[in-house]
Amino acid sequence: MIWVHDKLVGLFGLGSKDPQKKSISKKKKELRKLVKDKKYDSALRIGAEILKKNPDENDVLFIIGGIYYMKGKYRTAISYFEKSLEIATHDVEVLILNATSHFRLGNFKQAINCCGTIKEIDPKNKVVVELLEKIESAKK
Repeated sequence: MIWVHDKLVGLFGLGSKDPQKKSISKKKKELRKLVKDKKYDSALRIGAEILKKNPDENDVLFIIGGIYYMKGKYRTAISYFEKSLEIATHDVEVLILNATSHFRLGNFKQAINCCGTIKEIDPKNKVVVELLEKIESAKK
C-alpha cells in the first residue's frame, strides 16, 4: 500500500481514472487492430480522432505516418514523422522512414541529413548504409 494525496492506495490502484485517457487508450487499441487487419482508411479516421484530442500522441503520429508511407503519400507521411520527431528526436524507426520518404520524393539533402542523425545514434545501422548508397546512385 502507498500513500497518495493523504489516501491509502493499493499498489495496482494507481491506474488512470481520467476518462479521456481511458478513451484514448481504447481508441489506440482499436487503431492497432485496424492496422493489423490492414483496414488503413478506418485506421486513419481513428488516428485523426485521437490526434484531435491529443496532438502529441507520438505512437499514433508514427502509425499514421507509416500508413501514408505505405500508400506512397510521402509528403503527408513526412508531416507526421516530423511532428513525431519533435517529441522523440532519436527514434531511429521514424528517422529511417522520414529519410526514405525524402529520398522517394527526390529530397536528397533532407534524406542525407536524416541519415546523419541516424548514424550519430546507431553508427552500424545497415538500413542507413543502403539508403545512402541509393542516394549516391540516384544523384549520378
